[in-house]
Amino acid sequence: MPNSQISIYTQKEQGEQWLRRYRGCLPVFACVLGFTETGLIPGISAAGRTPEDRKYTACADAEFLYYGPEHKAQYPLPPLAAGASPVLISRAVFESLKIPVHLFNAGLPQPPAVPVIDLGGAPAKCLSVGAAMEITTVHHLFEQGLLWGERLAANIQQGYLILGECVVGGTTTALAILTGLGIDAAGKVNSSHPVCNHAQKWALVQAGLEKMRGNREQDKIFQSQIQNSVDPLQLVAAVGDPMQVVVAGMAIAASRSCGVMLAGGTQMLAVYALISAIAQAYALSWQPEAVVVGTTRWVAEDPTGATVDLALNLGKNSLTLSGKTPPLLATYLSFADSRYPQLRAYEQGFVKEGMGAGAACIAAHLSQDWQQHQLLAAIEAQLERLSTASH
Repeated sequence: MPNSQISIYTQKEQGEQWLRRYRGCLPVFACVLGFTETGLIPGISAAGRTPEDRKYTACADAEFLYYGPEHKAQYPLPPLAAGASPVLISRAVFESLKIPVHLFNAGLPQPPAVPVIDLGGAPAKCLSVGAAMEITTVHHLFEQGLLWGERLAANIQQGYLILGECVVGGTTTALAILTGLGIDAAGKVNSSHPVCNHAQKWALVQAGLEKMRGNREQDKIFQSQIQNSVDPLQLVAAVGDPMQVVVAGMAIAASRSCGVMLAGGTQMLAVYALISAIAQAYALSWQPEAVVVGTTRWVAEDPTGATVDLALNLGKNSLTLSGKTPPLLATYLSFADSRYPQLRAYEQGFVKEGMGAGAACIAAHLSQDWQQHQLLAAIEAQLERLSTASH
């Protein structure tokens, strides 16, 4: 095992090779912010206490990631039912290691108060309507993803690109994409709740896919290049969110010249499936061996989800053959000994992941050989500075 702080749950050999290759290298971090009205449904997500709070979660996280705890935020971090935003973890690592951060707005209801690259997208409607985004927007965002993936990779000589996200309600759109691609994902996704709200997510996904099929009957132009199967970009337009297709495009383009770590759990497994399906449907070249999924132990070992099973199911599907099963890596970060109850809440299953938190820790282990105590100290210092600044 190259690093006791990093676990590899699937594709061990490929994962170990990847880790060996990038040991000692610093990554570049790109975070794609998006929005789906799915995130406003009561009880769907714990990333913000009320639906109103959740409208601003991505803006708040982006602001904190960029400026840190002392900055007087236009969008302060939203109150959570329990726990603290995972952006504390990402910020602690990126600040300490001086990792470059690029923020992308793929479609938010309001512009964030930070320097961000606006991709000209739009927020998605609730996936249950089966027509979440305009297909022209999806094509545009995918092209932007390809363009920026290539641009970002061009500046990476030795290192790798971490692609993170912030989309409230994104595990539900992830379930919709996975299911739409024919992957057995029901009951396997994660959520920011301690016990995953599988039934609520599944009902929304079923409604969205039904409507999509209905729209499709009426609209014969919806026929895909592949006989009898769904066009993956049409699927995103029906039940996805704006982040998914941007990150898919970025990963496809970047994988051709550098390593890529998809930062997240369920949402990035859905993106990985989308990458495989898009590459296949549109005959695009990419390098599956350059791509890994990096998350936290709380996601990989979530007793109310089945993340490892889900990753393995990606390899059993004809639509995603080009990618098989991705290596799923996780940081062994623990908050069991934290002096802060907001951090200890992670051990009860709250929050779990977001804003590239797991991947940030993996990067700290890989480049600086950081151990558990160094990570914990850096993260607690962020929390301390935040509580001092807000008093």
